[in-house]
Amino acid sequence: MSWSSIANYLAANWLEVAGFLTTLVGIWLTTRRLLICWPVVLAADFLYLLVFYRARLFSDSLLQVFFVAFTLYGWWHWWRGVREEGEVRVVPLGLQGWVAGLAAGAVGAVLLGWLMVRVGAALPHLDAALASYSLVASWWQARKHTANWWLWIAVDAIYIGEYLYKNLWPTALLYLLLVILAVIGLVDWRRAAASVELRQP
Repeated sequence: MSWSSIANYLAANWLEVAGFLTTLVGIWLTTRRLLICWPVVLAADFLYLLVFYRARLFSDSLLQVFFVAFTLYGWWHWWRGVREEGEVRVVPLGLQGWVAGLAAGAVGAVLLGWLMVRVGAALPHLDAALASYSLVASWWQARKHTANWWLWIAVDAIYIGEYLYKNLWPTALLYLLLVILAVIGLVDWRRAAASVELRQP
């Protein structure tokens, strides 16, 4: 592959590449529990809203709108925690929270899938299910639950196949890297939770 073909590809797909880079940086900052992650993630939300709309992945486009709301909430919630506790502290998620979150994801998948079939979206049921469970993972992330990383690992792994099918190669690569970052985030957040437990009397 020549430099000119790479330059042409980047020029034609600059929006997806920009979304790729900002998402990667934003999620890496999230694994480190750094408050600066939220404005970076917010920029990625807007970029991928346009990318997915152009690919007719309407569930994912709609998902980005919800991501914007969750990002703003997460930014505020983490900022409040840092102000009160001096750091972003991980919060455990009980069995009831797991059950409620997974059930909400299933209901959302059915309802959103029904809507996406009617608007002619590509891969309506799969995309709807992934979008719905992404919302659950985003909520858990905003609430600082380590469980968010387990769900992101599962969802992002399936997204890789979807994006390969839609020829969104940079985005498929991004989600492969996001799976790796989710594993790193899981390890880091579990270590942070364990250190909090050790400090408690």
